[in-house]
Amino acid sequence: MGRAPPALPLCASVSLLGGLTFGYELAVISGALLPLQLDFGLSCSEQELLVGSLMLGALLASLVGGLPIDRYGRKRAILGSNLVLLAGSLSLGLARSLPWLVLGRSAAGFAISLSSMACCIYVSELVGPRQRGVLVALYEVGITVGILLSYALNYALASAPRGWRHMFGWAVAPAVLQSLGLLLLPAGADDTAAHRDLVLLQGGEATKLGPERPRYTFLDLFRARGNMRGRTAVGLGLVLLQQLTGQPNVLCYASTVFRSVGFRRGSSAVLASVGLGAVKVAATLMAVGLVDRVGRRALLLAGCALMALSVSGLGLVSFAVPVDSGPSCLALPNATQQAGLPGGSDLLQDSAPPPMPRAGGDPQEPALSASKKAKTRPAGRDVRTPAPPALSTSSPATPGPAPQQAVLRWAALVCMMAFVSAFSFGFGPVTWLVLSEIYPVEVRGRAFAFCNSFNWATNLLVSLSFLDLIGAIGLSWTFLFYGLTAVLGLGFIYLVVPETKGRSLAEIDQQFQKSRLTLCFGHRQSLAGVQYSRLDVPVAS
Repeated sequence: MGRAPPALPLCASVSLLGGLTFGYELAVISGALLPLQLDFGLSCSEQELLVGSLMLGALLASLVGGLPIDRYGRKRAILGSNLVLLAGSLSLGLARSLPWLVLGRSAAGFAISLSSMACCIYVSELVGPRQRGVLVALYEVGITVGILLSYALNYALASAPRGWRHMFGWAVAPAVLQSLGLLLLPAGADDTAAHRDLVLLQGGEATKLGPERPRYTFLDLFRARGNMRGRTAVGLGLVLLQQLTGQPNVLCYASTVFRSVGFRRGSSAVLASVGLGAVKVAATLMAVGLVDRVGRRALLLAGCALMALSVSGLGLVSFAVPVDSGPSCLALPNATQQAGLPGGSDLLQDSAPPPMPRAGGDPQEPALSASKKAKTRPAGRDVRTPAPPALSTSSPATPGPAPQQAVLRWAALVCMMAFVSAFSFGFGPVTWLVLSEIYPVEVRGRAFAFCNSFNWATNLLVSLSFLDLIGAIGLSWTFLFYGLTAVLGLGFIYLVVPETKGRSLAEIDQQFQKSRLTLCFGHRQSLAGVQYSRLDVPVAS
């Protein structure tokens, strides 16, 4: 009896390695930025341009990437994005001027954004309902692991001469491994030559809609036909709420919260980066184990509810114990070497690594404006941009907190951990899983890209408005505002987002077609109108 090809492990590796590349590229700038500032003499605005160029490239990919995904196929889109990533990494590794650095970061942003969309769609179409949730969620696991890996390599290469070139170059490794795995997998669900492989992946049988299956175009996303307007509402609602709940901006104060409970100087950054990263990995792994058991809606509802409670608690605590502003950008390099990290790499000593956006988001954490002037909070404190460019590490000594204040500061830390965990098992992985399931195959790539463009654009908007919001209402009320947004998101998920657990893509499509209004409370709808045909596939002996 012949053995079935290891298609399922290969499919899992493609998802995991794609996320690992995404997460590594997002976070690698945290360790590379300070050496780049020293080597090139970058000003604050130049650092801001370098960090933000990745997000601009990703936004461009989300605007134009849907067409090649639908026209040339998901597999070719991933392979093409890996070639773009290789070109971007070469530009970064060999760069001798700022324009080449910006070009390389933009190319890397374009590549990871295109790959994230194509990878989630590819995996969701390639496997059956029982494995789809786990394998697509593995992409988010890869993102969190990639972020932690970038922290480790940044630390190891901090004292190496021109270490930043190696930091950027290592991003190619997971992309090459992913490409090798893709060569052993079928092109996609519509590839008739590979359909037997797909049937083996999906458990021994395949179903397809009858000849009356409708065809859709991009403009149908905004029409009532097939309830496409309702699907678009679900997709846009999830990506907007993912950003408007403030997850990226809250993380900008991670190291400040750690420092406020007594972890100062080098230990603050190590705990903020590695500690929060470990929490994100653990929470995402929990989502992988539960997404096909308890369902997408349950994870979204639980995650959104915990986000609302934790960020509101963070806002209430900051009323009683004012939270200091984050570190500010330094236009000129200075001697800020401190003990604890090799080479005096102070970027990771007093601040968390720069949050970056996720499209997949994790992604999911924005590059903030670093050149804005300080604004004043109502209490009179200077609030400066919590941005990634080279960071000030000087922190005035403060007396030890009173016992009651210590309790409140630790409560802020618990709220921060809970908030990160809630996002990592809710909006983080499940948003992109749902987006890869709810659209018809003809426009799935363009619809996914359309929603993803709103994700990146909203990310940018939320990031740029953060300081203005703090200046207008204060940090505490800003956190409470994010809590209110999460409560509204809870209502949206309960009323509008359907449950797709355990259903084939054809069943999900039929579910939307039979429902004029997308008001779903998790009940399984009748699918009697769907016509299926069994494919008899001989198994080689």
